[in-house]
Amino acid sequence: MNARQLRLVRAAAVSSIATLLAGVSHTLGGGSAPHPLLILAVATLVTPLSALLIGARPSRGRVAVTVLLAQAAFHVLFQVLGSPVASSSPGGLGHVHHLDLALLASTPSASAAGAPMLVAHVVAAVLTMLLIWHGEAVVRAVARWVEALLRRSVTTTPTDHRRPPGLRSLDLPVLEVAFAAAVTRRGPPALVRD
Repeated sequence: MNARQLRLVRAAAVSSIATLLAGVSHTLGGGSAPHPLLILAVATLVTPLSALLIGARPSRGRVAVTVLLAQAAFHVLFQVLGSPVASSSPGGLGHVHHLDLALLASTPSASAAGAPMLVAHVVAAVLTMLLIWHGEAVVRAVARWVEALLRRSVTTTPTDHRRPPGLRSLDLPVLEVAFAAAVTRRGPPALVRD
């Protein structure tokens, strides 16, 4: 994986985790549960900005700023859009082939965030930063462990394998005489001298 791809993967991880935990903390802080499409949209929209902020070599400060930006973007969009929540449709059973916009029902938004909401968002931000800071090291350690396990299983060969028996020539004098008699010993024509 080259540096650009790794940077984009880091940015997508930061924006996805930050947005998801912001939605969960918003719900646990006393707010309404956000619609999953809003979480997906914010995570997708924040990813390019996260890639710019993360940089080529992520530092804890840049990760913290990126996480706070992603959570702030989620919270602002959630409030601006009128708190779109996931509601179930009345006849929610069955297979539907169209998008029901009534699922994006809005609830009255709170004008001021209370203390539980603020605490929930701070806890989510700290948890997200810890996940990002230590998550990549954990993923790399697991990848090295799996690679070592696969390499060991491939290179391990049985030490007591049997060699195939050597090739033996068959001495059949009767067949040799028959083949020698069938082969004519004709060479090039003799040179005719005038």
